[in-house]
This record gives sequence, C-alpha cells and structure tokens, in this order.
Amino acid sequence: MAASELYAKYARVWLPDAEEVWKSAELTKDYSPGDLKLNLQLEDGTEVEHQIDPRTNNLPPLRNPNILVGENDLTALSYLHEPAVLHNLKVRFIDSKSIYTYCGIVLVAINPYESLPIYEADIINAYSGQNMGDMDPHIFAVAEEAYKQMARDERNQSLIVSGESGAGKTVSAKYAMRYFATVSCSSSEASVEERVLASNPIMEALGNAKTTRNDNSSRFGKYIEIGFNKKHCIIGANMRTYLLEKSRVVFQANDERNYHIFYQLCASSHLPEFKAFKLGCADDFHFTNQGQSPVIEGVDDAKELCNTRRAFSMLGISESDQMAIYQILAAILHLSNVEVKDQSADRSSILPDSVHLMVFCELMGVPCEDMAHWLCHRKLQTTTETYVKPVSKMNAVNGRDALAKHIYARLFSWIVCGINNALKSAAKQHSFIGVLDIYGFETFDVNSFEQFCINYANEKLQQQFNLHVFKLEQEEYMKEEIPWTLIDFDDNQPCIDLIEAKLGVLDLLDEECKMPKGSDDTWAQKMYNTLLKQNAHFDKPRMSNRAFIIHHFADKVEYQCEGFLEKNKDTVNEEQINVLKKSKVDWLLKLFEEDEKATSSRNKRKPAVTGRAGQSQRDNKKTVGLQFRQSLHLLMETLNATTPHYVRCIKPNDDKSPFIMDPVRAVQQLRACGILETIRISAAGFPSRWTYQEFFRRYRVLMKQKDVLRDRKQTCKNLLEKLVKDQDKYQFGKNKIFFRAGQVAYLEKLRSDKLRMACVRIQKTIRCWLARKKYLRMRESAVTIQRHVRGHQARCYVKFLRRTRAAVLIQRNVRMWVTRKRYQQQRSAAITVQCFLRAYMARKQYYKLVFEQKALVIQKWVKGWQARRRYKRTMAAIVLLQSCVRRMKAKKELKKLKVEARSVERIKKLNIGMENKIMQLQHKINEQHKDNRELSERLNVSEKTQTTEREKRNREIENLRRSEQEARAKAVTLPSLLEQLSFLQHELENTRREKDDLEEQGKVYKEQTQQVVEDLNMKNSLLNSEKDELNQRILEQADQLTDIKTNVENAKQLERDLTEERSRYQSLLSEHLHLEERHRDAKEEMNLSISTIKSGHTRTDSNYSSSSEFSHGLGSTEGDDGSIQTKSPTQATVDLQVLLKLQRRVKELEQNRQSLSQQLDNREEAQQEKAKEVEEQRTVGRAELDLETLKRQELESENKKLKQDLNELRKSLTNEDSELAPPIPGSLPYNILLEQLGSSNEELEMRKEEVMLLRSHMVRQEALKHKDSLLGEGLSLNLSDIPSFQDVDRSTDIHTLNEDGELWLAYEGLKETNRILECQMQEQKRAHHEDNRKLLEEVNKFKGEKEQQQRLLAQSLLLPEDARIEASLKHEITRLTNENLDLTEQQEQQDETMRKLKKQLKLYIKKVGDLEASVQQKYKAPVTTGSVRAVNITRKEKEYRGMLEYREGDEARLVKKLVIDLKPRGVAVSFIPGLPAYIIFMCIRYADNVNDDQRVSTLLNSTISSIKGVIKRRGKDFEVVSFWLANTCRLMQCLKQYSGDEAFATHNTAKQNEHCLANFELSEYQQVFGDLAIQIYRQLIKCMEDILQPLIVASMLEHETIQGILGSKPTGLRKRSSSFSEQAVTVEVLLQRLGGFHTTMSQHGMDLDLIKQLVKQQFYIICAVTLNHLLLRKDMCSWSKGLQIRYNVWQLEEWLAERELADCGAKETLEPLVQAAQLLQIKKKTEADAQVIGTMCSALTTAQIVKVLTLYTPVIEFEERVPNTFVTTVQNLLKDRVESTTLMMDTKKIFSITLPFTPSSVALETIQIPASLNLGFLARI
Repeated sequence: MAASELYAKYARVWLPDAEEVWKSAELTKDYSPGDLKLNLQLEDGTEVEHQIDPRTNNLPPLRNPNILVGENDLTALSYLHEPAVLHNLKVRFIDSKSIYTYCGIVLVAINPYESLPIYEADIINAYSGQNMGDMDPHIFAVAEEAYKQMARDERNQSLIVSGESGAGKTVSAKYAMRYFATVSCSSSEASVEERVLASNPIMEALGNAKTTRNDNSSRFGKYIEIGFNKKHCIIGANMRTYLLEKSRVVFQANDERNYHIFYQLCASSHLPEFKAFKLGCADDFHFTNQGQSPVIEGVDDAKELCNTRRAFSMLGISESDQMAIYQILAAILHLSNVEVKDQSADRSSILPDSVHLMVFCELMGVPCEDMAHWLCHRKLQTTTETYVKPVSKMNAVNGRDALAKHIYARLFSWIVCGINNALKSAAKQHSFIGVLDIYGFETFDVNSFEQFCINYANEKLQQQFNLHVFKLEQEEYMKEEIPWTLIDFDDNQPCIDLIEAKLGVLDLLDEECKMPKGSDDTWAQKMYNTLLKQNAHFDKPRMSNRAFIIHHFADKVEYQCEGFLEKNKDTVNEEQINVLKKSKVDWLLKLFEEDEKATSSRNKRKPAVTGRAGQSQRDNKKTVGLQFRQSLHLLMETLNATTPHYVRCIKPNDDKSPFIMDPVRAVQQLRACGILETIRISAAGFPSRWTYQEFFRRYRVLMKQKDVLRDRKQTCKNLLEKLVKDQDKYQFGKNKIFFRAGQVAYLEKLRSDKLRMACVRIQKTIRCWLARKKYLRMRESAVTIQRHVRGHQARCYVKFLRRTRAAVLIQRNVRMWVTRKRYQQQRSAAITVQCFLRAYMARKQYYKLVFEQKALVIQKWVKGWQARRRYKRTMAAIVLLQSCVRRMKAKKELKKLKVEARSVERIKKLNIGMENKIMQLQHKINEQHKDNRELSERLNVSEKTQTTEREKRNREIENLRRSEQEARAKAVTLPSLLEQLSFLQHELENTRREKDDLEEQGKVYKEQTQQVVEDLNMKNSLLNSEKDELNQRILEQADQLTDIKTNVENAKQLERDLTEERSRYQSLLSEHLHLEERHRDAKEEMNLSISTIKSGHTRTDSNYSSSSEFSHGLGSTEGDDGSIQTKSPTQATVDLQVLLKLQRRVKELEQNRQSLSQQLDNREEAQQEKAKEVEEQRTVGRAELDLETLKRQELESENKKLKQDLNELRKSLTNEDSELAPPIPGSLPYNILLEQLGSSNEELEMRKEEVMLLRSHMVRQEALKHKDSLLGEGLSLNLSDIPSFQDVDRSTDIHTLNEDGELWLAYEGLKETNRILECQMQEQKRAHHEDNRKLLEEVNKFKGEKEQQQRLLAQSLLLPEDARIEASLKHEITRLTNENLDLTEQQEQQDETMRKLKKQLKLYIKKVGDLEASVQQKYKAPVTTGSVRAVNITRKEKEYRGMLEYREGDEARLVKKLVIDLKPRGVAVSFIPGLPAYIIFMCIRYADNVNDDQRVSTLLNSTISSIKGVIKRRGKDFEVVSFWLANTCRLMQCLKQYSGDEAFATHNTAKQNEHCLANFELSEYQQVFGDLAIQIYRQLIKCMEDILQPLIVASMLEHETIQGILGSKPTGLRKRSSSFSEQAVTVEVLLQRLGGFHTTMSQHGMDLDLIKQLVKQQFYIICAVTLNHLLLRKDMCSWSKGLQIRYNVWQLEEWLAERELADCGAKETLEPLVQAAQLLQIKKKTEADAQVIGTMCSALTTAQIVKVLTLYTPVIEFEERVPNTFVTTVQNLLKDRVESTTLMMDTKKIFSITLPFTPSSVALETIQIPASLNLGFLARI
C-alpha cells in the first residue's frame, strides 16, 4: 500500500523528543509523495511541522491502533519499532501495573520497586501445566515452558536472566527456582527443593550488597543447574559463580554498602555465641563505614542473619563450620582496622599493641608478630639469595586489603563448594534446567576491569541470543513451508574477536602482566599500536592516553586503564598466606588446601628450570582475565547444548520509585539487552502470524456472504488477494498466514472502516426509524387531538341543548311550585283561622262548663258548711243541757256523800285504797285537761285555717271575676294570642327538649368524660406500672441479650474454631495418611528390592494389599487354591472332588432341613403355649383341646424320633473319620439311606399337614369363642350356617343344653374339622400312592443300574487291568454326570417352586394387608353373624436374625470377594445401595453374637486395609472412590445405629433395636471409619478436581456460545494453545460431567448431605479456577467475556435447581465469579460507579477488583479503557477493608467435612446375598 494511504489525515505518528524520547502526534493534513514537511498536532494541542529529509525520505514511525496498545506480546504489534515497544511497555507498566511483557521468546521484566502479590503458591498452581501463550506474561510461564520442554523433548534447558544492577535479576531467578521446586516432586526423604531454595539466602548474604542502583545487588554471576531424574523430580543442584567483586570487600562508594553478611554480623554482635568475636557497630570498622549508609530501609540485618543461619543448617553445614565462617568474617573486619604507620617514604610499621591486629591473629590462630612483620615487608628472591624488603604505607595498606580480598574470595569459594556438596545427589541426573543470573551491560562514568569483563560476557550472550532468535525465525518459516530469504542482523563477532582473539585486549593484558616492569600505561600504548587501525570497534579517546573505547553492541564504552594489570594479576603476598597456613585453626587450613593442590599439581606437571623462581610462579599462575574467559567459554558451551529461555530485566528509574518509568533509561536498557534487536529481526521478516481460523473470525466482516467458502484457507486467500495487492506483504503457510510489519494495522484500519460504515448505516437506519416513528407518533397525536376537540365541541352543543331543555323544564316546575305554594299558604291560613276559631269556641264552651261545675262545687261546700254549723250548734245545746242535768244530779249525790262522809267509820272504810284512787283520778284529770287543751288548740287552728281559706276563696272568687271580665275584654285578641301562645309553647317545648337533650348529652358527655378520664388514669397507672415492668424487663433482657450475644459470639467463635480444627484435623489426617502411604510404598519398594536381589523373582498380583498381614492372609488363601489346582489331574482325584462336593451339598441340604425342623419345633412350642392359654380361658371344648394336645405330643415324640434318624443319617454321610467309604450309589446301604430319607420326608410332610390342621382348628375355635370381639370381626368368619339364637325354629334341646349355643358351635366346628381331615387324609393317601409309585420307579431304575453295573463288571473282568480301570472311570464319570444333570433338574424345579411360593406369599401378604385395613375400617361396626367358612392359614417364612455366619479364617476370602475383586458398577446398578457395608456388618453381628473379639478385630482391620488398598490402587477412578466412600459411611453409620446408644437407638425400629451389638463396644472403630471416610472424601475431591480441571477454563472462559460474536484480537508469537476444533469443550460438557458425578453418587446410595458438600466443593473449584485464570489472562477481561461468564454461571445455577441442590451452598461459592463478571460489564467512569463497585463486589478482595480493572481490555474499537484515576478512586474507597491481601483464590482449599448420622431403614433380616458375589461360604441365620 502507498504511503499516502497510511499517512492520511488523522493518522498518528511518533516524533523524536529529547526528554520523553518519543512523542505522539496526529496529522492535520494528508501527506502526498514529494512533500518536504508534515503538518502535525501534538497531544497537548501544539501545532508543529516535521521536516522530511529529501535524500532519505524517511517518514516518522506510525502509531499502532488503540486496540493493539497494551498487548501481552510486543510482536503482536503491527508496527514494530522502538517507540511502539516503549509505549506498549509504559502502558502496561504504569496503567495496567503489569511488570511482565513478552517480546517474542524473551520475557521483559520491569522492576516495580514494590512488593506484588503475584508469586504465591496459588499462582504457581495456576501456571502449572499451562501453555505459555494461554496466560498473561509471568516468570512462572517461562519456567513452566522450560520445565515442560525438558519433560517433553528430553533436552536440557537454560533460563538466562540478565539486566543491569537493580533491574531485579536475582529476584527473578529466585522465583524461577521456587517454581521448579514447587511443581516438581522430591524423590528423597529430605526436601531437595527446600535445600535448593535455601542456597538463595546464603548467596545473597555473601554475594549481594547495596549499591546506588539497587539495595540487593548481586555482585557476582551464578549459574545454577537444577538436576532432575527420569520422573522429572528435583534430585540435586550445582552452582557455578563468576567474577565475584572482591574490591567491594575493601572499598565502597558513597551511599553503598559492603556485602550483607558483615552488617548482619555487626547487628547480631550482642548474641552470646558472637561475644568472642569482639564485634561492634558497623560504623566502627573501616570496611563497612566507607559508604556512610550502614542501614537499608525496611531490612532487619539481625533477622536476616537468623535466616542465613537457618539456611546453613538446612544445607547440612554444621554449627561449628558456621561459627568458623563467622569467625573468619569477623577477622576480616578487624583486619580492616589495623593501622599502618608511616616511618619513611619506603618504610612502614604496625604498633605491637594494636588491638585489632591482636584480635585478628587470635581469631585466625596465627602469631601476631609474624603477621605484623609480613604486613609491612615483602620477600624478594633472586637466583642466589633472598631479600626481605620493607614496603611503604600505601603498599602495606594495599597488601592488607589484598589479603582481606583473598581470604574472602577463598571463603566464598569454599561456601559455594559446600552448597554444591549439600545439593549433590547420589542418584543419576537425567536432565537439568540451568538458571543463569548474570550482570547486564554496564556503563559508568569511570569503567574499570570489572565492567570490561561484564560487558565482554554480555557480548557473548548477545551473540548467542541473536543466533537463537534468527534460528527460531528461520525454523518457523521452514515449518510453514513459505519462501524466505536470509535475514540480515548485526553480528557482534568482530567485537568479541577484539576482546578474546589473539593479540586482542585480553591477550595483550595477560602478556603485559607477565612483563617484569609491566604497567597500565605500557599496556595502553600496546593496544593503541596494535588495535587502533586494525579494528573498527576499538577507539582512543581524544583527551586521554590511559583509556580506550570499545564499540559494544549496546553502546560504546570508555574504559580507564588504571588498575587493569593489578586486578588481572590478583596478587597477594605469599608470606602472608604462608603465615595463615600455619594457623592453629584447622578449619582455616581447609580454605588453602585447593591452592596447595593446584601448586603441587603445577609443580608435578612442570619440573623446575633454571631461572628465577618467582618469575616461574607468576608465569604458571592464571590471570583473572584468563580464568574468566575459560569459565565463560564453558558457560557458552553449556548454554549452546541446552534450549535457552530469556528473561530481560529492566530498571524503570534510578530513584527506586514504584511504577514510574524514565523513558531515557528504559530505552538505554532496551537497546543494551537486545530487545530492540529482537524486534528488528522480527520486523525484517513476517512478525505478524495468524492461523486461518483466527484470521477468518477476525476479518469475517470484510467478506461478503458469497465469498465465504467451506474451505477456510481458500476463503482467507481470496480475501487477502482482494485486499492487499502486493503479495510480498504476506505469505501463506501450512497453518498460518504471515504478514509483514504494518499489514495487520492496515487490515485493522479496513476492518475499523468497515465497522464504522456499518455503524453509520445502522445509525442512519435507526435515525430514519426514529424520525418516522416520531412523525407517525405526531400525526397520530394530531388526529387524536382533532378527534377529541371535535368530540368536545359536539359534547358542548349537546350540553347546550340539554341545558335549554332543562331550563324550560325548570321554569315550568318553578312556576308550578310558586302557584302551588301560594295556594298551600292560603289554604293553610284558612285552616289555621278555622282551627283557632273552633278552638276558641271549644274553650269558651269548656270554660262555661267549668264555671258551672265550680259554682256547683261552691254551692255544695257552702250548703254543707251551713248544715254542719247548724248540727254543731244543736249538738252543743244538747250537750249543755245534758251537762246541766247531770250537774244537778251530781250536786244531789254530793250532798248525800258529804253526809255519809261525816261519819268516822265510813271515812275509815272509804279511805281504804282512796289514796291510790285519788292519785289515779288526779292523773286522769290531768290527762283530760291536757287533751282539752290540745283539742282547743286544734279547734283554734282549724278555725283560723277555715278563716284563711275562706278569705283565700273570696279573693280567688274576686280574681276569677276580674279575670272573667278581663277575658271578656280580651276576647277580641284571643286568636292572635292563642297563636302566639301555641308558638311560644311549641318553642318552649323545643327549647325544653333541647335543654333536656343538652343536659342529657352534657350528663352523658360528663359521665363519658369522667369515665374516659378514669379509664385514662387507670390506663396511665397501668401503663406506668407496665412501663416500670417493661423497663425492668428491658434491663433484664438487655442483660440477657448481652449474655446471649456473648454466648452467640462465643458459640460462633467455637464454631469457627471447630471448623478450623476440623479442617486442620482433616488436613493433618490426610497428611498422616499420605505419609503412611509413602512409608508403606517405601517399605514395599525396599522389600521388593530385597526380594529381587535375593530371589530374582518378580512381584505377583498378591501384593496389591496395603497391609502386610492382609497380604499374608490373602497369599495363604491363594496358595491353598493353587495347591488344589496344582495336584496331578488324575481321574480318580476328579471323582473324589465331585464326591466331596456332593457330600458338601448333602450336608447343606441336611443343615437346611435341620433349620426348617428347628423352626417348626419353635412354632409348635409357640402353638403349645397358645393352646395352654386357650385352655385356661376357655370353658367349653376342653376335651377337644386335650385330644389335640395328645396328638401334638405324639407328633413331637415322632419328631424327636425323626430327628434322631436324621442325625444318624447325617453322621453316616459326613463322618470323615470313619474308615468306611461313603456308600456307593446302587448299593444296599445307599438304598436304605434313600428309603430312610424318603420315609423321613413323608413323615415330615404328614407332620406339617397335621400341624396346619391343628392350627386351623385352633384358629377356628378362637374365632368362634371371640366372635363378638374385634378379632372375630377381622376374620369375618361365615357363621350363616349356625342358626340364630333368636330364631323361632330353634330346638328346645339347645335351650336345655346351653343357652348361648356354645355346644352347637363346638359341634359344628368339629364336623368341619372332620371334613377337612378327611379331605387331607384322602390327599395324603393319593400322595402316598404317588410316592410309592415314584419309589417303585426308582427301585426299578436302581435295579436296572445294578444289572448294568453287573454286566459292566463282567465285561471289565474280561479286559486287561489298564483298560478295566479306564472303563470303570468312564462309567463312574457317566454316572456322576447323569446324577449331576438330575440334581440340576431338581434344583431348577425347586427354584421354580420357590418362585411360585414367593408369588403366593406376596399375594397372601397383600391379602393380610387388605384384611388389616378392613379390620380398621370395621372397628366400630356391629358384628353380624353368618355362615362358617374355612380359614386359609398360610405358613410363615423363616425368620432371619440379620446375621451372616462364616467360618473362622474366612475373613480374607470375604474381603477379597467383597472389597478387592468387587466391581462397583454392577453392584450399584443391580443391588441395593451399600450392600457390601451391610454384608460386612452382618458378619460383624455374627462375630459379636458368638462373642469372638478376634473375629471382630480381624474382619474390621482387614476391611479397612483392603479399602485403603483399593483407594490407593484405583484412586483416580471416580466411580470406585465414590462407591467406597458411600459404603464406608454406611458401615460407620451401621456401627453407630446398632451400637445400642440411646442417641442412635431412638431412630431405629423395635426390630432394629433387637439387632444391636450385644458384646462389643466399637466406638473406636467408628472414629477409625470416620477418618477413613475423610481420607476417601479428600481423594474423591482430588479425583473430581483432576477430571474437572481440563474442562473448567475451556468451558467457562474460552468457549463462546456464539462463535465470533465480537471477534478476537491479534496475538503475537505466543499463540494461545486452545484449538478451534469441532469437539470444543462447552458448558454442556461440564454439566454432563457434573451430572455424571451426581448420578454415580446417588446410585451408590451416598447420603444427601454428603452429596451436597461434594457439589459445594465442585462449584468452589470451578469458581476458584475460573477466577484465577481470569485474573491472569488479560485477553479474558472484556465486556463480552463478562456476559459469557454470567450466562455460564446461570446454567450452573439451573443445574443446581433441577437437581434440588440449591440449598447446599454451592450457589454462594460462585458469588466471586458472578461479581467479577458484573465488574467487567458495569460502567466504570464516575465516583458513583466506584461506590457501586465497592458495594457490589463484596466477595472480591481489593487486590482482585483492582486487578480486574487494570486488566480490562477492549476487544473492539468502540469500548473504552478504564482510566487510572478511576482505579485510584476504587482503591481509596476500598482501602479500609479488612481482608486478605492475596490475589488468587485457594484452589486447594477443601471445606471441612461433616459426616451426618443417617439411619438406615433397611431391615437386616431382609437382605439376601446375590449369587453373583460368590459368597457361598456365608450363611444367613
């Protein structure tokens, strides 16, 4: 495509910038070929012009589309150049907080300077087994790729980690080693992984130091080979170190530190074991205080020393060796403080009382005088003599420092050797993975020998890297069979030759070191003269003659020659070394043994020659440069022999600020580490690669329907040929399409334009639809308004007409009403006048009548008064007249009395009693006077009253007269007054009524108010009292609530503690069992190896058991079987076996017959007891019962006789000790036995029939006796034949014999019994004749056989002996075969008979059930009499006791048949669930019943061991593990259910409680089986996890229900491994698997609670794995994927609802996944959205929420990324959350299991053993 198409308006480009390196700009005008400038606009709005060089015509690089920004792989970018790489890394590092990015085969790791939660064990597990392109970039992904290639390709691997100081090389290498240690399994007892990881703290303490760029900078290079065996388990490791920076021991720049170990020692100097070292603060020693920075922020040196010591101990370095190491390090510190005094220009000395020198010598065990002497002197040897020459102070100090460096280097080497020895494995190493942690390219202001060696090593590594990248590119092209040309890349071989070739820099340096007077200046002049004009990579600075410049691949570096020779020689005073070799410290001598060995070996190789000895030693000693070159060549050979994997560490800034990138520093490192070279090589070829399916899915929108063919490959070819005319821009491979740089961006532009046009078309159509819809809605609204307006007008007109008509009607009615009212008023007035007039006339008449009546009354009273007055006057005159007459008579009498009173005697006579009479008379007189006075007073009062009344009447009369006159005067105004009066009276009455009503209302209201007040007062008082009570109660409840809350919290805490303890116990139990299995496996392997060594035999199948005892028992059993099978197969033996089998069969039949007879005896005894009870109750029919009893006794005696005969028969058949052989068929004893057997059978059948008759008779008697009872009613006997007692025709004999008719009933019952007995006798007679016929047939048959045998015997006598034996054997075989066939037919007939009887039994059981139901229905119904009918009494089946009898020693056979050889599928489908558990428990019940504890323990232990063995061997078979989990739980619950404990017995039936264990208490075995169930449960979870793990990610994340709904983004070199095959893993596949699990567990009879716990665990695994992969895959964090996840989760929830498992807690375990899916779909812009996210995502941690937001990636151009400000807002809102900081969900978490007690409803006595189980040696009891 032309440049004008790409550099069009709005295209974005990159412009160079001094500060930001590259700036983004946008074209404001189209570019045309030939233009010399580009019109651009920067992101801040500034308009700029970019000049184009007309000679080169180089345009600025184009920006990639936004959809490609932030890709995981830099090679996925369409435009591959420096600004695109830098921008992509910056976006990922700063915006997405992603520190890892792929660049083809290289992993770019940027140091975040912050601890990130992305290295936990969960993340290791998430990356384990995954392909490199499936997950987000990570160091674990590279490590997994190396581990996988090692296992797959059987080729050694290398992990090359490089970068400058502070970039994070050491940490990356450490995490890679941790990954290898985690994913591999150790093959030895001690953990090799832990020892490999333990080497890191030691090497960091001794080889790392703080620099200005890094607080933990590695000052040496190391290559660790981690060895693996054939099973890919770590067995050991080996470490090689390169170029330790020894100069740091004696010198540190400002703000730097020495090696960490010195500061750790100083920080721990207070410990007792370090007191002898006499250490102090780090500032007190010269070697540790030069940098003026003794402390690292956030690092505790004392704690780090503890970690170092722990690592030493873990690697097996003894405590004495550790103390010796610390002692030497302390001596080095004291040596740094030894002061050298200057005596003259060339002489120096050390004070003899130097404290630090004395401590140094004391710690090193050397003489103080010798060390002080040789620190200030040196020895010179000539040909003839030796000189001791003093040295100057500077040389002495340099010698002291050289000694310190040498000692530290030897100590470092010894520790490395010790670590290698500790990590060395005795086993053979099959393969290894090497981890190279080496310094990156370095350039400083002053570069010396160390930087030269470092950059030399990086040149070699870069060359190897370029060759490897080039090789991979070419291999990819060849694999896809596309035409290619050699890619030109910069080869740095000339630069390497400049350094290491002959007469190169190192060669000249070594040559100069050999010169006696060699110096840095002469070496520099030699390089100028030799290399300056010959090599373009060598240059000389303009202003210096003591420096040189080398043009490296990354940059040109200027090196200062000063110190090169001294550092290359690495000389140390030999006499000082000799002093140390004479040390009293034995451990110190170990450090110099290697030097002595090397010296001695050199002396042996090269004999002494004439010349100076010192010169020869200097010639023989290797220089540092030579050693480094040789070790580097060895390293390169190792790397070339392995498959390399590259990790390039980048340091983002020099300030160690978290997540801040300095573009200038980043670009420098990108250039230095070869990333840009990789990009350039990729860009030179075909960097963008798509599979045909991916290309079709992405660019389907660019095709028309007719262009889509069935062949996807041809469809893609047609599309590309149509869109891209230049065929050099792409190539078609076998499986992929290869594109040149920029082509994907062009295709994305076409796709974006197509989608934009489609969007415009959709918008146009939608807008048209919206406008038309709006128009139609407006038109419809207008029509509606018009309709309503017209309707309104019509309604108004109608309203007007209605109002007019209504007005006329109203007028008419009003006028009528006015006229009517006027008429009525006139009529009313007339009536009123008439009324008043008539009333007046009536009143006038009334008054007149009243007046006349009153006048008559007055006249009556006056006339009466006058008559009374005349009467009174007359009476008074009469009384007066009488009184006068009487007075006269009295006077006369008085005179007479006075005369008589003059005489004395008379007076005396009269005086007697006179006094009393006088007194009486006086009293009478007084009373009369008093009465007179009262009467007079009354008379006066009455007169006065009459007077007043008279006056009052007179006044009334006058008033009446006046009122009459006034009434006559006012008669004219009477009508109006009467009207007013009536009105006033009416008003008064109304007022009075109202007053009365008001008064009544007032009274009522007052009463009500008073009542209300009283009620309120009462209520108030009640309320107050209730308030007080409530307050008191509230206080009490508050106290109770507090107590309850405390108790609840305590209970919750206890519950949590219990759950944690349960989970901890279960995990410990699983670990314990795992260790037991490992111990057992090791023991078996040891035994196997021993047996292999001793006998050389291979292991047999009998070694399957996990228990040695059980294996022994099983082996013995198999041995027995084998012995039986290995006997000589003669025919006689075969016949004997057949005979023995027949005898055993006869024994079994006899045992069955004996059990039947015993049951019959028991039933007869029960009948006898019933008969006795009936005899006690019954008063009638005793004679009949006595007769029956006698018969029963006779039958019992006969039964005993039969038993004796059977026992004799059994003894004769089964007596193995008898000398006589078993009777031969056809012989006389055999016939006698058959006859006895037949007769016993006949007798037994007759006895059965008689017993049945007796029972029927007894039942009938009981029914007749209790005919009026419930039982009689239930039996419904037909007694219609019995005549009614109230019948008229009843004979009088019945009345005389028995009034109740009992004798009649007994007589009828006896007759019925006799009839039944006669019928049965006839049947028995027929059966007897039939049996006789059969016996005659058998006798005839036996006779025929006898005759045939006689004939054969006669024939055989004529034959020779061998033929006779053969003929007899054939005859015997034929006879036994015939008998076997006959027995088989008899067995089939018996089986058929049993089936028929079972059917009849079921029918009778149904009838009995119906009968019982009818009894319940007729409970209250009256009993009706009827005719007597025969009752059908069925015989009961044998009552089993729920036990299985087995012989002692059969436990091994039982366990083998029932556990080891059992196939769960057949048992689960065909038989009841938990059948093996029931069978084992029934055997345990038998052992308990016989009180044999040895049997119980043997059976239980064998069962446990066998189940463990089955789980161990077939632990990956879900069906097996589920089956035995269900049976183990069932067996444990049977032990609980039948233990007799009250807590469990309440759930049992009465029959089940009878089956409880009687002799043994097996609670300990309940716990053992519970632990075994937990172990199997965990194994089942592991099995489910292994099955579900490959399905979860593919079904929940990768599969799309609608293929290509939003397309896929372009990917880089790391393609996703998931294929788009037709058999894709969908959610339906996952649900089918879950359904299969559920169905299997249900078929196995697993408890529902246990199934719910397993389903909950399954859903937790699905959620955890899905969410973890979502958090580690950026390509899955999009809106469409959130929609897909929510749909998949909905399907899972529907699956739960269909199986009624919604309440098991599984739905809640999916909540984190649901919230993560919602988080992908929710709006993410404003602060309100952030608050909604914080409220919604309660099940996600803050780290997970932030991770999802940062990983959110738009799949299409129309989505928006999440701004960093929004992520920061969410972090601030969630910072107060108290939660775990881990990012991943724990996929290994197993919820604690609770084993609920679920009693079984299965009755043990009903369980039958299927014949398919081959358990014939078990017998039901």
